[in-house]
Amino acid sequence: MRTEIISRGKIVPDFDNNAVAVKCIEYYGYGDTYDEAQITPKLIEEILSEILTGISVYLFLDPDKECDWMEVLSDGKWLSLGCYFHRNGKNEYYVTYNPDFADITMQTEKADYSDQSVWTTLQSGGQSPVSKLEAITDMEIGVKAVEYFIRTGELYPGIDWMHQL
Repeated sequence: MRTEIISRGKIVPDFDNNAVAVKCIEYYGYGDTYDEAQITPKLIEEILSEILTGISVYLFLDPDKECDWMEVLSDGKWLSLGCYFHRNGKNEYYVTYNPDFADITMQTEKADYSDQSVWTTLQSGGQSPVSKLEAITDMEIGVKAVEYFIRTGELYPGIDWMHQL
C-alpha cells in the first residue's frame, strides 16, 4: 500500500462553533444512531468528552451513511481517526499519522497482532487492529480534530494525516 503523509499545518482556520456539517452519528456496537435533527450541542459535547475516556463512533456527512464519514476510536490512551471521502468519482481514505512510530511500517505489514510494540487496543470496525502508526496519544488535539470535522466536514489541519493511495 502506498501512502502520502500530510504534515500538520501551522495555521488552523477559524470555524463557526455553532455549525454542524455532520448529518448522522452512529455509536459502533451500541446501536445508538442520531439523525440530523437529533444532533444537538449537548450530544456533540458528550461525544467530545467521551474521546478522553473511550469511544467508538461514526460521524457521517451523508445522512444515508453511504460515504463521507469519520470513524473515531479511542480507549482513553490512544485515538485513531479514519476518514473516508468519495470525491471526483473515487474513494479517498485518511487516517491519523503518528510520526513517533514511523519506524514500525514494516512490522505492520507482517500483521503480527501479538506484537504489543506495534498495535494499540483499538479495533477499526470492531475487528481490524489499529497500529500505533495510525493513532495519536494527544487527546486534546484529537478532540479539536473531531470537533473540526463535526463543524466543517473537513480534515483538521493541526495534526498529521496519512493518505492511503
